[in-house]
Amino acid sequence: MMNTYDIVVVGAGHAGIEAAVMAAKMGMRTALVTMDKNKVGLMSCNPAIGGLAKGQLVREIDALGGVMGKIIDRAGIHFKMLNVSKGPAVQSPRAQADRQYYAVVAKEMLETLPNLTLLQGMGTGIEIDHNRVKAVLLKDGHTIRTRAAILTAGTFLNGVIYIGLQKLSAGRAGDLPAVGITESLLSYGFQAGRLKTGTPPRVHRDSIDYSKVEIQQPDPDPQPFSFSTKEITQPQINCYITHTNGSTHDILRLGFDRSPMFTGVISGIGPRYCPSIEDKINRFADKPRHQLFLEPEGYNNIEVYVNGFSTSLPADIQERSIQTVPGLEKAKIIRLGYAVEYDFFPPHQIKRTLETREVEHLYFAGQINGTSGYEEAAAQGLVAGLNAALKLKEKDPFILTRSEAYIGVLVDDLISKIHDEPYRLFTSRAEFRLLLRQDNADLRLMEYGHGYGLVEDKVYQAFLKKRDQIKRLTDVELKKKIDPRVFNKYFARKSSSLRQKAAIVDLVKRPEVGLRDLLSMVGSEKYSNDALNEVEFNVKYEGYVDRQRAQIERFKRMEKKKIPEDLSYKEIKALSIESREKLEKIHPDNLGQASRISGVSPADISVLMIYLEKYNKFDVSRET
Repeated sequence: MMNTYDIVVVGAGHAGIEAAVMAAKMGMRTALVTMDKNKVGLMSCNPAIGGLAKGQLVREIDALGGVMGKIIDRAGIHFKMLNVSKGPAVQSPRAQADRQYYAVVAKEMLETLPNLTLLQGMGTGIEIDHNRVKAVLLKDGHTIRTRAAILTAGTFLNGVIYIGLQKLSAGRAGDLPAVGITESLLSYGFQAGRLKTGTPPRVHRDSIDYSKVEIQQPDPDPQPFSFSTKEITQPQINCYITHTNGSTHDILRLGFDRSPMFTGVISGIGPRYCPSIEDKINRFADKPRHQLFLEPEGYNNIEVYVNGFSTSLPADIQERSIQTVPGLEKAKIIRLGYAVEYDFFPPHQIKRTLETREVEHLYFAGQINGTSGYEEAAAQGLVAGLNAALKLKEKDPFILTRSEAYIGVLVDDLISKIHDEPYRLFTSRAEFRLLLRQDNADLRLMEYGHGYGLVEDKVYQAFLKKRDQIKRLTDVELKKKIDPRVFNKYFARKSSSLRQKAAIVDLVKRPEVGLRDLLSMVGSEKYSNDALNEVEFNVKYEGYVDRQRAQIERFKRMEKKKIPEDLSYKEIKALSIESREKLEKIHPDNLGQASRISGVSPADISVLMIYLEKYNKFDVSRET
């Protein structure tokens, strides 16, 4: 084991993987410390990647040179584009994974990456010198000297698992908790809290009666996550849907007096938008049933994940209740559901780069910041890894705004809000989601990735070809005119007839008319589906797109109003007491961020703006 690295990443979950990949690709001698090398990227909960807003994150990670999209493209067994009946702005890719193979692929990618070393061990703390990271300490007594450290400990920080009133110290089933890191950070002045999450039972696939459940088929033409993947070639398998019922709920209620959540044994707060089954039937007592997804964990894996049945109720209650569900009457539980409670560090203690405010060159990424979800963790890992490398190279930080990416929304939400429950990203959190689609992540972000040397040349060349096609379609093809006789013959009874020649740009605005069909009428060259879809979207939604771009310009003006880092809000007596407290705690980077802090009213923003202008306090040196 070397004892000196440029960057040490502690924890090899989804955040740790991306952080280590970014650091290594940037030329940093990087160590990734994990308790078990064979569990790199192991999915602790749902064996799936993507979903609403999360799929956008994965595409953005890939456009910037990350690896999550590449891994799931190889390990995915059930690909599905969500919300296809709705507008492109809220469509999101999702894929079930072969859980064990996903970890195999992740480890393989890391082991073949130059500058990266996988180290097996448990982190127990950090050493600092003159308020800067000096070393990472391991349980076996090793001290790894480093110029920067990234903590991505997931649910392992003093983790405790609960099944009924039984509890076990663990970061997840079968793995020890990480003890010592929290205590080390507290000694340096950090604030910590407790959160919880949970997982459902897994049942044996041969104990399910498939005649009683609804088949959920994968997409016939699966769409890859990564811009480097040409097509998904591995076989795809079905998932299934069933529902709870009144009998299920009655049995679940019998276990409430032994529930660690209802009896107050668990102090941590769980995710509001991914509640346990007992929380669902308690909060929504009038709802007669709840939907469950039966998701196979792999081609050769006998375990089936019962999505929607997350629980920490006692074993006997889990077994009895699950056997009241149609199709699961004879279900054999292989692994019980459980809740896990763990430490986190409220993210007002980090900067936009995810570097901590208390200790220089120390970064937090993933659930340590109070988030939930593999994708949110991976996005943070990318931001932390890239910025740690840039800082060591004495280069400008990499910061994405809310108008550029879902990653920007995620980071801004983390540092701008007070969090008392696990944070989860939704499309509704992105006010500019019309322009932050999963299909245009490369157009928005790949220049960044290539500029840092993180995106392969062949991928970048394909991107340039797509961009050139979009330009030609916009500048040349849309101006071509269609003969009314040709149009009327092709679209007979599908669209109102055309009386005179009309430009393609005008005709494609009709909902029932597609750009590809129009181009075929004028004998145009062939274009990729990606280029066609981008141009067609911009034309059909032109008014909305223009309006959103105008909103982004207003947003940018507010973001340019930089606030001095050392501003004392206590001095501004015209601010409300709540605003002063929130602003002092978060220390927003600019006026735009200040306006998004919960509890800071528009009137307070006006007061702050007048104060900064009156006393010439705007930090002009940081305006861009």
